[in-house]
Amino acid sequence: MISPNSLSKPLTMLKPNSILFPLACFILINLFSCVNTKNVGYLKNAKDATYVTDASPDAIVQRNDILSITITSLNAEASIVFNTTNNHVFNSSSSNGSVIQSGGYLVNGDGFIQIPILGSMKAEGMTKRELREKITSIIIENRLLVDPIVTIRHMNYEVTVIGEVGRPTVINVPNEKISILKALGLAGDITVYGKRENVLIIREINGEKTLKRIDMNSSNLLQSPYYYLMPNDVVYVEPNKNKLASVSRGRQLLPAVLSGLSVVIIVLDRVL
Repeated sequence: MISPNSLSKPLTMLKPNSILFPLACFILINLFSCVNTKNVGYLKNAKDATYVTDASPDAIVQRNDILSITITSLNAEASIVFNTTNNHVFNSSSSNGSVIQSGGYLVNGDGFIQIPILGSMKAEGMTKRELREKITSIIIENRLLVDPIVTIRHMNYEVTVIGEVGRPTVINVPNEKISILKALGLAGDITVYGKRENVLIIREINGEKTLKRIDMNSSNLLQSPYYYLMPNDVVYVEPNKNKLASVSRGRQLLPAVLSGLSVVIIVLDRVL
């Protein structure tokens, strides 16, 4: 480790009005700014064409998910009872850092939700469409409502972007649809030190974690099933060899450079 005291001594000898001050700054800036920009960019081999991307996948309901379930019909008074306890309050953070408070049904540790009148029902492992059809079927079979309309939304639809990006963050997705490109944009984009050709997506479904490597330079990204992210996906951008080399090289050369500058300054000061 480089001691702050060891750096301050030679640096204090460099006065802003000294002729050596600009030279020292130039050397230090070039020492740490050498970055290979060859792989900086996205979709490099993409040509003018129409790419068919799979539609945003219908998210699978998992344990600890919070669902907004609204049941309505032509008889508004009869529908109210189904929505009286849709009030599990939770806090989440949006992309701009603000806190969002929402309510919904919590999928418990056993994968069940509790809906008034309908009781406890299994939700884990089902898509929202399947769960909606199940609730609608139960209501119709028991003649509780006529022509019920069931609306289900994920209240905790979030994705996490970490690693070599401008602003590592957790992104709240209110419209339940977000591409990896948009997520990276909201996170401040990949820095010049990030591996665009090897972005890792961590996805968990029914307790099983899947790891997928994505090449952001390839047009195949536009047709990948991972182009659209799912709830609780984690996007990790690894640092490239330039970042690792610059840190290592800086730690090795900085003491020698500063020591050399100190000697030069002392000699010139004695001579002049």
